[in-house]
Amino acid sequence: MIKRILFVCVLIIIFILVSCKRYPDTITLESLLTEMTNRSALTYFPDIQFKHRQFSSYNRASVSPDSSGWFANADMSHFIRVEENNGRREFVMFDDDGPGAIVRWWMTFYKGQNGIIRIYIDNDTVPVLKGAPRDLLSGDMVAGYPLSASVQEGAPLGEEGRDYDHNFYVPIPFAEHCKITYECDSLRLLYDYEGIKVPGGYWWPDVFYNIGYRAYSKKTKVESVTAEALGSASSIFNNTGEQLLDENIISDWEEKTESTVLPDDSVVIQITEKNSAVSKLMVRVKANDMNQALKSTVIKVSFDGKTTIWTPLGEFFGTGYTLYEHRTMMNKTDSTGILESYWIMPFRESCDIRLINYGFENVHLDIITGVSNYNWKKKSMYFGASWHEHYRIKSRDENGSPFDLNFIDIKGRGVYVGDQVTLFNNTYHWWGEGDEKIFVDGEAFPSSFGTGSEDYYGYSFARREAFSHPFVSQPVGIGNMSWGVAVNMRHRSLDAIPFKRSVSSNIELWHWADIRMNYALTSYYYIRQPFETNIVPDIESVKRKVVVTRNDFKLEEN
Repeated sequence: MIKRILFVCVLIIIFILVSCKRYPDTITLESLLTEMTNRSALTYFPDIQFKHRQFSSYNRASVSPDSSGWFANADMSHFIRVEENNGRREFVMFDDDGPGAIVRWWMTFYKGQNGIIRIYIDNDTVPVLKGAPRDLLSGDMVAGYPLSASVQEGAPLGEEGRDYDHNFYVPIPFAEHCKITYECDSLRLLYDYEGIKVPGGYWWPDVFYNIGYRAYSKKTKVESVTAEALGSASSIFNNTGEQLLDENIISDWEEKTESTVLPDDSVVIQITEKNSAVSKLMVRVKANDMNQALKSTVIKVSFDGKTTIWTPLGEFFGTGYTLYEHRTMMNKTDSTGILESYWIMPFRESCDIRLINYGFENVHLDIITGVSNYNWKKKSMYFGASWHEHYRIKSRDENGSPFDLNFIDIKGRGVYVGDQVTLFNNTYHWWGEGDEKIFVDGEAFPSSFGTGSEDYYGYSFARREAFSHPFVSQPVGIGNMSWGVAVNMRHRSLDAIPFKRSVSSNIELWHWADIRMNYALTSYYYIRQPFETNIVPDIESVKRKVVVTRNDFKLEEN
């Protein structure tokens, strides 16, 4: 009898041990597309470990923060190497061992767009994808909109030779290896740049690229994508696109609040249903001065007693301090003053939402808070958003050089999921040559080093035309190459950036003119407790009068 009991106990122990062993799920094209549309997936620190990295055409003179080339421009036509393949000259843009997955790809060209892209998987000499940039990246060759898109297609091209942006969000998983090349007969080495000799030469015409990818831990099982799988995936591509564009966001229940908020007063919404999440937040704003109300009304949110959100209302919802229509996967605004957020914001015990009027006039708010049941797990995280503004900042440092602006530094464990800039440009020159530089877990060189601000936000050549896409948006671009306001945002899904110890997100202020301007930065992230950030509430800035026109900026000088 005793032996029998011992035998049963041993079986139970073996069963428990086997059950507790966490084998990684297999990453596939379909699983990545499913994850892309799942907002709740972002609220959990990834079970399957990966690092987000990026290959780009950034200027290779940028070696380290203390080097002379750290702010070098000319971020184009820099490649890993040039290969000869079956008589073809192919320029290598991406080359990395697996397991991994391409998750976000942006390109544009100046007189270099007539070429062929090839994607080679697992060291095969036959590419799984091959095509012209316009067809493969932003046309219907693979998936169609919004997984393949030119967000400003139809806008004036401007100078002859300039191309539209090409945004490609179809995930490309690979188990062993991935290489991406560009064949372009126009590319040639030049040794003179505007009268200056260039030792070693440089490749011309211009090819700009940013290829973001996940580098999975070596034990992760990844099913490499094939040409056949891509060719037969039209239905799931269409379904994914429909979900990304779907505006019917449903919550389990809603709470309605209406209030006229006096200066220095607030309206408070408290949710005490345990294991829940704010899944939708809609605010209709009515004020005599809407622009000022969007900046001077602040949303402050605390989850389980810890404040993680403090931003002006307009910044949180993606419109800045001017009201223009736009929609991404995560937020939406219209011209009547209706603002909507779709970030999933979970909590265990309670949530406290406060809309605070730091302005000098009454603001009327109609609020609908959508709440859903949420499965709080060990790896669940809180949603955070921070904001700060550089008021009348000089566009050059004391040495006349560009410099880095910091979105946020976070110490802790979490996932970086997006950011936004709202600025007033005080000249007709371009403000956005600056590259993003994102350092993860104390790395010496940023794993994301870009090629320009508009490249980071999905468009090209400083175009002013407004656009919306599930992951990038420019509600207003008046300040691009002119006096006025510009708002750019990027929301991340598969290209979200996990960090175990820290993240430092930055973007260069690289302006063609030496001026003063206003430049505000908003960051979005999910975070576990405890954590620290370097951004604190700035009440003085939200009270300051907004600048919409050139005359407003001049008045601020007096």
